[in-house]
Amino acid sequence: MEITKNVILDLLPLYLADEVSADTRALIEEYLETDPELAEIATQSAAVELPGNIPVPLTQEDKMKAYKKSKTIMILTIVFLAALMAAILGTIMLAFFTSA
Repeated sequence: MEITKNVILDLLPLYLADEVSADTRALIEEYLETDPELAEIATQSAAVELPGNIPVPLTQEDKMKAYKKSKTIMILTIVFLAALMAAILGTIMLAFFTSA
């Protein structure tokens, strides 16, 4: 099977991201030696700096996990604030009734 330019173009992003095996890397580099136009494209593409943190779309499962976690945090916050208010109110009532 002959390796065509389209195959190399398909593999080029993985090659530039250093995500290919040593055999594939050798194959691409060998092909780039024979095709100066594609070698120039590879050189230009390697020089482009890509953003590091590209947002990944959330799956439904990820959304549900985030929802459940935020719901738990909200419930704990409400319980904590209710307990804090009860303690403050209890302290005020105790001070009021013991001072009389």
